[in-house]
Amino acid sequence: MTRAALLASLLAVLAAPVHADTAPPDVLRVCADPDDLPYSSADGTGFENRLARLLAVDLGTDLQYAWLPDRRGFVRKTLGAGLCDVVLGVPVGDARLQTTQPYYRSSYVWVQRADAGDPPAGFDDPRLARMRVGVQLIGNDMAASPPGFALARHVPQARVTGFPVPGATPAAQRIVDALVAGELDGALVWGPQAGFFAQRASVPMRLVRLAAPADLPPGQTFEFDIAVGVRRGDDGLRLRVQDALHRRQADIDRLLAEYGVPRTEARP
Repeated sequence: MTRAALLASLLAVLAAPVHADTAPPDVLRVCADPDDLPYSSADGTGFENRLARLLAVDLGTDLQYAWLPDRRGFVRKTLGAGLCDVVLGVPVGDARLQTTQPYYRSSYVWVQRADAGDPPAGFDDPRLARMRVGVQLIGNDMAASPPGFALARHVPQARVTGFPVPGATPAAQRIVDALVAGELDGALVWGPQAGFFAQRASVPMRLVRLAAPADLPPGQTFEFDIAVGVRRGDDGLRLRVQDALHRRQADIDRLLAEYGVPRTEARP
């Protein structure tokens, strides 16, 4: 399973009803997918699991999880049903939630084997027309990710292979496996997933950020600020979590680096 709901929300944020309960002061109740590395896992090995532990320690609370596969209706069935109070790793501005200030910003990146030569300089690089390129397909309609859309618009000759986000293994993992096998020349992948699976590939990989073309329509952005979400109206919990994020930002930066998460500078 992969983070289908998160990647879908990177294309468009969807409104959903939420529950009015507030968080118990002595427990941090986190909504998470039990099988969604690099983010979360029931065995606690995802970087959001570790971030949740950091927050709980800082806040002096116990940590509890409400586990549910991150598919359509995830927020409504967890946070909205009162089963938990916090969702980690959501894009700032997600209309389903109220979010903290971001604790990192990331981007889609170009991934290729390290021995494949120089990466493309951008979406106008003529070499792209001769390349086999992998892209993630997001949501129930299997729409292309923003860089996949840019590729189709700027390089219609490219030989593109789509990897649906839902699947037995994460789309990013399948893409990296295809790069290792020589089935692709490169791929456009959401940064945190690209970094994690590239680190674990059997051959060295290279990640490069390609700037988004200037002519993309609104909503087709490559970069997102990532934050913690709480239910709307729960300002007390949001501020407590935001303060904890601020206090532990250096620890969070080290954690993200350990998991290979590529980060970009926040825009003013």
